[in-house]
Amino acid sequence: MRTSFLFSTSFIFYALVSGSLFSEFISPNFTASYHRFIDNKGAFLFSRNGTFKVAVFNPGGKTNFYLCVIHVASGTIIWSANRDAPISSSCKMELTVQGISIAGQDANLKWATPPLRSSVHALLLTEMGNLVLLDRFNGSLWESFHYPTDTIVIGQHLPEGAILSSAVSDDDLSTGDYQLAITDSDAILQWQGQAYWKLSMDIRAYKNSNYIVEYMAINRTGLFLFGHSGSAVVIQISLSPSDFRTAQLGASGRFMIRRFSGSDREQEFLGPINDCQIPLICGKIGLCMDNKSNRTTCSCPQGFHRVSQNSSGCMPNGRSLPRACDSTSQLNPSALSYSRLGYDMDYFSIDFSEPVRYGVNLSVCQEFCTSDCSCLGIFYANSSGSCYALENDLGSIISSAADDDDDLWGYIKVIVGAASDINNTYSDQTQQFPVIALVLLPFTGLLLMVALGFLWWRRWKASNREIKLGHASSLSSGDLDAFHIPGLPQRFDYEGIEVATDNFKTQIGSGGFGAVYKGTMPDKSVVAVKKITNLGVQGKKDFCTEIAVIGSIHHVNLVKLRGFCAQGRHRLLVYEYMNRGSLDKALFDSGLVLEWQERFEIALGTARGLAYLHTGCEQKIIHCDVKPENILLHDQFQAKISDFGLSKLLSPEQSCLFTTMRGTRGYLAPEWLTNSAISEKTDIYSFGMVLLEIVSGRKNCSTRSQCHSVDNRNSGGGHSTSSSRSGVVYFPLLALEMHEQGRYMELADPRLEGRVSSEEVEKLVRIALCCVHEEPSLRPNMVSIVGMLEGCIPLGQPKVGSLNFLRFYGRRFAEASMIEQENGQSDFTLFPQANDSTTSTTSDSRICLSYISSQQISGPR
Repeated sequence: MRTSFLFSTSFIFYALVSGSLFSEFISPNFTASYHRFIDNKGAFLFSRNGTFKVAVFNPGGKTNFYLCVIHVASGTIIWSANRDAPISSSCKMELTVQGISIAGQDANLKWATPPLRSSVHALLLTEMGNLVLLDRFNGSLWESFHYPTDTIVIGQHLPEGAILSSAVSDDDLSTGDYQLAITDSDAILQWQGQAYWKLSMDIRAYKNSNYIVEYMAINRTGLFLFGHSGSAVVIQISLSPSDFRTAQLGASGRFMIRRFSGSDREQEFLGPINDCQIPLICGKIGLCMDNKSNRTTCSCPQGFHRVSQNSSGCMPNGRSLPRACDSTSQLNPSALSYSRLGYDMDYFSIDFSEPVRYGVNLSVCQEFCTSDCSCLGIFYANSSGSCYALENDLGSIISSAADDDDDLWGYIKVIVGAASDINNTYSDQTQQFPVIALVLLPFTGLLLMVALGFLWWRRWKASNREIKLGHASSLSSGDLDAFHIPGLPQRFDYEGIEVATDNFKTQIGSGGFGAVYKGTMPDKSVVAVKKITNLGVQGKKDFCTEIAVIGSIHHVNLVKLRGFCAQGRHRLLVYEYMNRGSLDKALFDSGLVLEWQERFEIALGTARGLAYLHTGCEQKIIHCDVKPENILLHDQFQAKISDFGLSKLLSPEQSCLFTTMRGTRGYLAPEWLTNSAISEKTDIYSFGMVLLEIVSGRKNCSTRSQCHSVDNRNSGGGHSTSSSRSGVVYFPLLALEMHEQGRYMELADPRLEGRVSSEEVEKLVRIALCCVHEEPSLRPNMVSIVGMLEGCIPLGQPKVGSLNFLRFYGRRFAEASMIEQENGQSDFTLFPQANDSTTSTTSDSRICLSYISSQQISGPR
C-alpha cells in the first residue's frame, strides 16, 4: 500500500516539548539517540493524534536499543528497524535526503533504508502507525508497512508471499525461528520450513475456496484473507468490533490477535491452541503430553534422556545425533542406526507434509533417510507404507492417545558406537572425541576423495566425447539441457510437444524470437506453445529469464507458465491458452465491440497484475513491454499479462536501475531518450497509453482513415488543435485537450453508442493522463492506480505542465503524416535509428511517436 500524504511544511518543526519533540513530521539532517531524548524515553516523533510514537527504545530495560514504532497507550512495539542489529543508548539514528540510517559504535552502519528513487523531503508517522519517507511531491518513497517484522495493525496489508518472523523474546527483537507465511490459499505457521498450523484449521474460520488469496489484513471486525483485490473474502475470523488491534507472531511460535482499550489488552485469537502442536514446546525430541486439563507436561521418550537439568530437549541413551548436511554429517552408512520412539507417538508436521515415499517397507524408508544427510528421522505408516521424513532439524514429539497412531512408527537417526554426542548441538558440556572417529573419519575422507576423483574423470571423458562428435558449439545449449527451476510445474520433451501441436500446425501469434502455436496436451488441456527460432546469445538469456521469472510467480492476472522444453537446440515455453486472444484484436477488430464494463475489468485486471509484479514479488519485476499485444484475454475477458522476455529483476537493495532495454515504440516512456534510469514508472507510462486505447477503441497513433471521426464528436462544431485538420489524430494529445475542456464523452469509442457515462470515461482518462506524466516521479505507482480504479483512493489530478510534451508529439505526428502523404513514403520515422529493425504493416505504426525508435524485441505471445 503506497499512498501520497498531504502536509504543510510550516508545521514540520512544530515542537511539543522544549523544541525537541516533534509531531508527525521531521525533515532531513535530523539526528536522534536515546540520550538526546531520554526525558521522553527515546521518543522523538508522534502521529497526529499521539496514537503512535517513534523511539530509540530498549525493550524490558535491557542494553539492546532499537528504532521502534510503538503504540503509545499499550506500549506495544508494532515495528522495529534494526531488529537484528541492536545498538547502544548512545548510538544515533540519522535522517538525511538519502533516507534513514542507524550507526553503531565507531560510526559503523547497522541498518539503513534501501536506495530510494528520489531525495527525501520529510519523515511522516501516520495515525495508523506507518512510518513513511516522502519526496517533495508528498509521494511515498518507503514505508515501514512494506517491511513488517512480527506484527501487523489495522490498515496494513500482508501480501501473498510475505511473511511475519517472530522475535527471540519480548526483550530480544532479533529474528526468531518461527514464521507466518501468506500463501495463495491460507496463512501457515512454519518452523525450519516445516508447517505446523494453518488459519483454515480454526473452528471459527469461514472459508471460500473460489478465490486466490492476495493479502491478509485485520480491521475493526476481524481477521481476513482477501482475494479479488479485496472484494472477496477467502478466509475470515470474525471478532468483536474494536478500533485498535494487532496480529502478532509471538516468540513462543503462536499467532495471536489482541484488542486494546487504553492500556488494557485482551487476547481474542490464538493459534495453535494445543501446546503440543508448537514445534519446540518441549525442546528437541522432548515428549509433549496434553493431559486434557490445559496443562502440558514434558518428558523424554523411552530410551532417551534429558540433555541437562537446565535445558529442554532429549538425547538417545548411549548414542549421539548427527547434524543435518554439514561437513561432519557425511558419515559412513554403517555408522548410522535408528532409535525407535515407542508407541502412540506423533510429530507436529506430519499432517501438513506429503510422504517422501509411498508403498514401501520400513527398511526402504530407513535407507532413504540414511542416504539423505538432511533427514534426521522418519515416521512410518505401517498400513499404507508411507514414509515421512523429519528434515533439517528436530522438534518436539507428541504423545498421542489416538487409536490409529499405533500404525505410525517413529525413528530418530543416531550415530552408532559413540558414547557422547559428536555433533550434539544441545549439550553445553565439552564432549570427548571418540577414538573410533579418529580411525573412521580419515578413512572415509580418503574414500570420498577417490569417489570424487572418479566422478570428475567420467565427466571429463564424456565432455571430450561430445567435442569429438562436433557438439562443442552447443555447449551453452547443453548446459540448458540440465536446466531446472524448483517448483516449475513440468519439463516437456520436444517429441511430446510436436504431438500436442500436431507438428506445429496452428499458429496463433508471432514475436521477435519466433512463433506461438496452439496445442492440446494428453490431459486434454489447451496450451499455447512459444517456439523460439531466433535464439542466439540474447535469446538464450531471455529464455532463462522467462523461466526464472514466470515459473516463480503466480497471480490471477499473469499468464501461467505450465512448463518448458530445453532439448538439444529446441527452446519452447508452454503457457496456459487464452481463448480470447490478445487485447489489440479485441479493441481494434471492427467486428467486435467491447462493452465498457469489459474494458474497465480489463484495465483493472492489467493494473492488478502490474501491481503484483512491482510490489507483490520478493524481487521487483519491471515488464518493460506493456502493450495490448501482451495483454491476453481469457473467459469473461479476464486480462492476463504475458511476455516477460524483457523483464528485469530488482532486489529491494539494488540502487542502480537499468537503462539498456528496449520495448515497443508508441508505449515507451520519455526517459528512454534521456538515458535516465528506467524503473517501474516506465511500465506505468505504457499502461497509461494502453488505457487511452481502451477508452477510444483505436490506436493512439493513427491516420484519420484508421480512426473514428473526431470532428463529428466535437460538440458545437468546435475544432481541436490535436492535428485533426491534417487528417491524423494523436489521441493522447486529444485526450489532454478534452480533459482541459471537460469534454470526456468525445473521447469514448463511438461504437459504444451512449452505453457509457461521462463520469466513467473521465475516471479512466484522468488516471491515464496521470500515468503519462513526462516526469516519472509524478506518475502514481500501480498500487495507487488499482486503488483509484477500485474507488478507494481519490482520482489523481493530471499536471498539465508535465503533459505539454504531448503537444510536441502531436505536431510532429501531424508533420510526419503530411510528409508521408505528399511524398508517397511508407517508411518515414521521426527519430530514425541505424539499428531500427521494427516492421509494420501500416504507415501509422511507423510514424507512431516515441522519444526513441527502438527495436521491437519481444512481440506478442
